[in-house]
Amino acid sequence: MLKRYFLNHKKRNFSTASIWIKGGSDMDSISKKGINKILCSLLTRGCEGFDNFLLSEYIESYGAELNQEVYEDGISISIKSINEHFSKLLPLLELIIYEPILSKIEFQKVKKSSIDLIKKDKENPFSTCFEKWRKIVYSSHPYAFNTIGNTNDVSKISYEDVLCEFKNFKSRAMYIISNNSKINGADLGNLNQKILKEKSGPRSNALGTMNRFASIENYSNQVIIMIGNQTCSRKNSEYLPLKVLESYLSYGMSAALFKLFREKNGITYDLGVYNPVRSGNAPFLVYLSVSNKKALFAFELLTSLWKNLLLNPLFDDELYLAKEKLKGSFLLGNQCLDEILQRKVQLVSFGIIPTSEINLYSKINEISSLDILKLTNKYFSKPFLSVSGNKKICSEINNFWNKNF
Repeated sequence: MLKRYFLNHKKRNFSTASIWIKGGSDMDSISKKGINKILCSLLTRGCEGFDNFLLSEYIESYGAELNQEVYEDGISISIKSINEHFSKLLPLLELIIYEPILSKIEFQKVKKSSIDLIKKDKENPFSTCFEKWRKIVYSSHPYAFNTIGNTNDVSKISYEDVLCEFKNFKSRAMYIISNNSKINGADLGNLNQKILKEKSGPRSNALGTMNRFASIENYSNQVIIMIGNQTCSRKNSEYLPLKVLESYLSYGMSAALFKLFREKNGITYDLGVYNPVRSGNAPFLVYLSVSNKKALFAFELLTSLWKNLLLNPLFDDELYLAKEKLKGSFLLGNQCLDEILQRKVQLVSFGIIPTSEINLYSKINEISSLDILKLTNKYFSKPFLSVSGNKKICSEINNFWNKNF
């Protein structure tokens, strides 16, 4: 049945409700990558009593917002309005999920939009570099694929395929969360009776290759470097020490990456750490972009930093600062209600009690430098590297990589 959660936060003059459907692009079949992205977009393009235009007009007439997004682990559909109109808009969630029109004409539009988005994504060197990195890290696991799919698969997805996927969609476990205390069984009609047993989550991750280097040739004056590995799920006790490491590396101007690459050497355009929340083994990677002229020097600096993380624990003052910045990020993340609701309903779908976030804050001080050192050696002693840039430079980086890793 549908599991409901009310977030008794500070009283607001607006209400929002978010439904998390467990299973997103990880439910795409092998030959139909991107089908759940198409389905999700199609769901919000008309439902019982409202065609595409009427639905938009109805929502806009109340100054409301309807949002949808596909993630690797799930699909989010949310609606937001001032309290006065919320009761009129809330029933739309049930109609969108269980009584969508799924127009064939709208399907063609959505499909074309997906193909255009994929083409546009390929023009971004960061995206192509990340796609290569994911492929060598996750192999055939769902996390290896972009949620929007690929051109070959999407071009072959038929209207009938989407209708079939919709039947699968309705059987997935769903969770609703809201800051409005009036959310109850009557609000969404028989929605709770329509939820069937929860389906299994993502497939287990089995690497099909140990090739840990990938390169993509581009003709710009920019070289993009991404290094890292898969780590653990949000449910794992190792999640928090890894967040402290992320804070040390990338939070603010006192971060190790900023001080090394920008403050001391001034050689990067963009840099940071990517470590999203996942129900399975989440990626943890350091990314940076530099000019062709400085690429090899930047990579030498990066490998030096990487080896230091493997060999030496953080100093006490470094660890303290990293913890304080992480605490600050948790507090900042609790300022936007939409973010709070989205995060909590996602955690619930992972089997995590939402109040565990409070426990995270209290456990930060317990983490030691040795805890982090142990994890760096567990996950990062054999990292995966993806490089996008000049062919000659990529080859030189590969040679350096082979000698050092």
